[in-house]
Amino acid sequence: SLQMNLSAWEDMENGTNVEEFILVGFPGTWYSRVSLVVVFALTYSLTVAGNASIIALVWTNRSLHTPMYFFLCNLSFLEIWYTTGVIPKAIGVMLGTSQTISFSACILQLFFLLSLGSTECFLLSVMAYDRYLAICYPLRYSSLMSSVLSAWLALSSWLGGFLAISLLAFLTSRMTFCGPDVINHFLCDIDSCLALSCSDTWPVELATFLVSIIVVMASCVATLVSYVYIISSILRIQSAHGRKKAFSTCSAHLSVVTIWYGSTIFLYVKPSAQNSLDLNKLVNTFNTVVTPLLNPFIYTLRNKEVKQALGRAFQNR
Repeated sequence: SLQMNLSAWEDMENGTNVEEFILVGFPGTWYSRVSLVVVFALTYSLTVAGNASIIALVWTNRSLHTPMYFFLCNLSFLEIWYTTGVIPKAIGVMLGTSQTISFSACILQLFFLLSLGSTECFLLSVMAYDRYLAICYPLRYSSLMSSVLSAWLALSSWLGGFLAISLLAFLTSRMTFCGPDVINHFLCDIDSCLALSCSDTWPVELATFLVSIIVVMASCVATLVSYVYIISSILRIQSAHGRKKAFSTCSAHLSVVTIWYGSTIFLYVKPSAQNSLDLNKLVNTFNTVVTPLLNPFIYTLRNKEVKQALGRAFQNR
């Protein structure tokens, strides 16, 4: 009896009674789950291959050693890890081979995904700033966006992304979970944890709201401001060819920004966690599975320099 009391007291000290969670994934027939597994596996392979190809292409082509492609490599590297943090586990959940996740692994996945998501927000705004300098100050661009500045901006994006989520992950790890232990999702996200916690959730809700305002909204506003200047600058270009060329350098980035911010704002920028969890699951699938796959295709298909570098790579084979 004393032993049981001691372990119960230790559980309360650790802030957790539930040792592991059960992830539901996408409930449905075996056939529908296997179909989803095939889609997820295929998407994951293409995402890793596509983003790794961009990194390899930029690495091996001296003509692509510019700040714009340096940031794009950072984005591709991030996307590889972002999907790696989600899809292999999601496949295990859907096949029923690894539906449980320990409390610490759940917090770690949550921290990892949110940190990478925050880093992506910062990187996209840095890329928008880079395009702003390139289009609005073309003659001074190389002196304004030096390799030292671009390295600092990339490093700050990564550090800022991980630091922004540290407090949030810590607060979530202090929450108490007494059961039920079933998460209606294929990954550990804030909303699911809030829904299952039996302790006071307002510190986590407040922290989530503040972090999402600071990270998502601030970077989104910075990106929008850059684009207002970019578009007004493009409209002042006299020749139609010049306008088309200027717009083509930032249209790919604009597409990625729209898709990413649209789904991220829906998921995180809200005062409380009362979104439908099923809807969250759908938007999360888009954010963690579809978007990372789109990036390499959007950037390569809309970009002449990358197409030329790809052409040269295939000719050399």
